[in-house]
Amino acid sequence: MEMAAMFLEDALAKIRAGRANTAIVSGVRVESYGSMVPLNQVANVSTPDPRTIAIRPWDKKMIRTIEKAIMDSDVGITPENNGEIIRLNIPQPTEERRRELTKQCNKIAEKAKVEVRNVRGDIKDKLKKAIKDGLSEDNEKDAELELQKLHDKYIKKIEEILAAKNKEIMTV
Repeated sequence: MEMAAMFLEDALAKIRAGRANTAIVSGVRVESYGSMVPLNQVANVSTPDPRTIAIRPWDKKMIRTIEKAIMDSDVGITPENNGEIIRLNIPQPTEERRRELTKQCNKIAEKAKVEVRNVRGDIKDKLKKAIKDGLSEDNEKDAELELQKLHDKYIKKIEEILAAKNKEIMTV
């Protein structure tokens, strides 16, 4: 259940909400010396202001390769460079785009909730089997109540994470 909440936080961090966040480019892989490596292993990635991601390659010859990797990825932002630093300017999303992003976030959150429910179902099945193996019904009921409390706690946590992200997206 904890993993489902962590998955949600990670997935939502990659969604552009109009603010610069280094997680946006965390999935970009760059070819370096014959192998594909994460962007943060060939360059320093930072956010100098709320609308810009700055990428400073450690090797100046890597600028073209990094730009190509960003263009080929699903980031959806055209990089600009000045010979030393690659800049990604995050555009202000339109109202329609914000609504799309909230729908996308809701779908990801629903997947996380389903995962939490699946875990609850698996544990309930194990408790039913444990009764056959000699667990008393009282203990099983207590464990089931504890499981339901845990389930509710994680569903609430997922909803809080989603609400915070939706608020971030809808804030102009």
